[in-house]
Amino acid sequence: MSIGLHPPKSLLPVAGIRLSSLHSGIKADSSRDDLVLIELSPDSQVAAVFTRNRFCAAPVTLAKQHLSAERPRYLLINSGNANAGTGPEGLQDAQLCCQQVAGTTGVTTQQVLPFSTGVIGARLPVTRMTHAIPALVESLSPDQWLAAAHGIMTTDTLPKGVSRQLQIDGKTVTITGMCKGSGMICPDMATMLAYVATDAELSQMDLQQCLQQVVATSFNSITVDGDTSTNDACLLIATGQSGAQVNPGHSDFMSALHEVFRQLAQSIIRDGEGATKFVEVRVEQAASDEDARIMAYTIAHSPLVKTALFASDANWGRILAAAGRAPVSQLDIDRVDLFLGDVCLIENGNPHADYTEEKGTEIMQQQDIVITARLKLGQGESTIWTTDLSYDYIKINAEYRS
Repeated sequence: MSIGLHPPKSLLPVAGIRLSSLHSGIKADSSRDDLVLIELSPDSQVAAVFTRNRFCAAPVTLAKQHLSAERPRYLLINSGNANAGTGPEGLQDAQLCCQQVAGTTGVTTQQVLPFSTGVIGARLPVTRMTHAIPALVESLSPDQWLAAAHGIMTTDTLPKGVSRQLQIDGKTVTITGMCKGSGMICPDMATMLAYVATDAELSQMDLQQCLQQVVATSFNSITVDGDTSTNDACLLIATGQSGAQVNPGHSDFMSALHEVFRQLAQSIIRDGEGATKFVEVRVEQAASDEDARIMAYTIAHSPLVKTALFASDANWGRILAAAGRAPVSQLDIDRVDLFLGDVCLIENGNPHADYTEEKGTEIMQQQDIVITARLKLGQGESTIWTTDLSYDYIKINAEYRS
């Protein structure tokens, strides 16, 4: 079940990008693709951010090494197996898959970046994957974004993708992205797996700066369950083939890029495992942005808040308790206002005189809910998107390996 989320009907090709997707035998269900290849034109620039989980997966380690050595030409992505917690053998398996892509396409092994998502602790079925790679290369096409979005899914119920176009100096610029993620979501860099490409022209340094900016207010502002994956990776690719030159100061381009990243990030929350509510937690007028962020995450991660949201229970004391225990530098409870939607629960630290249980329940029964804490201490602010915690979340994660 997803919350107001629909699969994209189509995704726009990006000049300089070709993709392919097929079933290689990693997943038991032969109707589900599990191996994706993305080809980047030779002059493409690539920016990336990766998980900060210290038990990072073998493909994360290898992708970082390859990215620092040569300009990437191919991205090889498998779903159904994370290749995490697999030791030196996992690194060797990822390297063998990169070598097969390199040998088939005529690039160096270091020009191939590997990515994996799925069950932790199992070896990759390397033979199946390497046997499938020639067919992947043969079927590369510019219009396979949607197929690739399907191919990287694990517990996702829907593919996730967004396209935008804008005019810059008389040239049409395209931005297309896809991502996957549904559980084990509390990124500390990006999201589970995300790939966004544009045909705008940027230097590598500018591209990395753009990525850092948009990740902060999109993929690094979501949480389903507070668990940071071993495999998180997010790439922003610029092929330059539109001829339109941009940089982090180009307002129209950055606005479109923010929109793509934000919509992709929110699609993960709307498809959160077992989720029935899409919840926006806002903290305003904090002493700093960091304080606001800490409090917003404290509320979003509270199991008591999340279960009350699932039950549509207007038990706002749980929200208040979470806000009060947030480890922020400053908090004056006699100045705090707390809102559920547009209903004021707390004003200047005290229950609002006009609040009724019926008003709170009406808001809690909605699918999209906004919780706002106004601290009146400064200009700091942060917005985090999260889900409720349902019976199905437990069921999905209890049965995932079986």
